[in-house]
Amino acid sequence: MKPIYQANSRLDLSFTRVVGVPRALVWRAWTEPALLKPWFCPLPWTTIDCEIDLRPGGSFRTTMQSPEGGQFPNQGCYLEIVPHEKLVWTNALLPGFRPSLPVATCGSDDANFMFTAMLELADHADGTRYTATVIHADEAGCKKHADMGFEAGWGAALDQLVAMIKRGI
Repeated sequence: MKPIYQANSRLDLSFTRVVGVPRALVWRAWTEPALLKPWFCPLPWTTIDCEIDLRPGGSFRTTMQSPEGGQFPNQGCYLEIVPHEKLVWTNALLPGFRPSLPVATCGSDDANFMFTAMLELADHADGTRYTATVIHADEAGCKKHADMGFEAGWGAALDQLVAMIKRGI
């Protein structure tokens, strides 16, 4: 049975861009810890640690570091993996589908919302069609994420990913 997702503009944030790099390399940048760490946070933030267990129920864990040196661990669980096409993960579950509790993220104590993120990749004549969607449990969480700069932040990280690929990975 294929999962069904229905968009909800009150609860979801999403953007689509076409990037001039091959889909297979975008996939690698999302699924190999050594490749994810250089681009995952918009500079001047950095990702100092990453663990990826690429299977449903597997761990997706990162530690972000602020410019001031504060460290912010984030742990989630993969829900769906379609190689080179789709990644779905959530911070509402820990590895093994264990329920999680909200934790502060990205240096903000009030940014402790649960979400499910979907990354969808498709071939495009100019490279890769890249769609990132984050669905939230409630409007307050969605607003917090939007106010944190969802599209600008995720867009800046995507720009860093593309630049890394173009430099050669």
